[in-house]
Amino acid sequence: MKLISWNVNGLRACVRKGFMDYFKDINADVFCVQEIKLQEGQIELDLEGYEQYWNYAVKKGYSGTAVFTKKKPLSVKYGVGIEEHEQEGRVITLEFKEFFLVNVYTPNAQRGLARLEYRMTWENVFREYLMELDAKKPVILCGDLNVAHNEIDLKNPKSNKKNAGFSDEERGKMTELLGTGFTDTFRYLYPDKEEAYSWWSYMRKARERNSGWRIDYFIVSERLNDKIVDSEIHSEIMGSDHCPVALEINL
Repeated sequence: MKLISWNVNGLRACVRKGFMDYFKDINADVFCVQEIKLQEGQIELDLEGYEQYWNYAVKKGYSGTAVFTKKKPLSVKYGVGIEEHEQEGRVITLEFKEFFLVNVYTPNAQRGLARLEYRMTWENVFREYLMELDAKKPVILCGDLNVAHNEIDLKNPKSNKKNAGFSDEERGKMTELLGTGFTDTFRYLYPDKEEAYSWWSYMRKARERNSGWRIDYFIVSERLNDKIVDSEIHSEIMGSDHCPVALEINL
């Protein structure tokens, strides 16, 4: 089974930059996108053979997620069931016979860590949500988690110690999540692989220099570890400031 996750940073813009070419070429069983930045009716994608599920933010041109799947899920849930966290279209959960798929766009702590307090609240709520799912059946989580977990996961760790996405608080929450029985699939397979990034700033030719961060993940319940075939970062694919990440898993 092949799954793709991609923060498209505006789906309409990404479509103009070759999204459909990649979508057709990769032929994924499940394709998740984050930061779609649109409302219902603002785009129509001809994805023959795929079911489409969309979670739009209340605020126009902001956030939002979508999942495209060849196999129809048993059920679909939007959000985590708590009203204060449901305004930004950040979570879609699809239940299949063998597992739950959770597509997430984690809130950014923002410049100066202005939104860190909300981010910490979100992290606790979201972790509890995942643990509740995991108690029922295994979970495959994907998306832009807006954190580089360890120093190996970004180009310049020392100068980013107190910046959004690499604060001690955010990294600690990732450690906490993994400690509750989840696996970062990329690091499980490639624990020492350096310069493997999924996001690059648009400034200072960061992508050309590969001065990036790995903040896009496939994370699975630990009991799926022996079923992981590969976890990839498709850094050659353009169209967004993020690149797609992929998981191949034998379910």
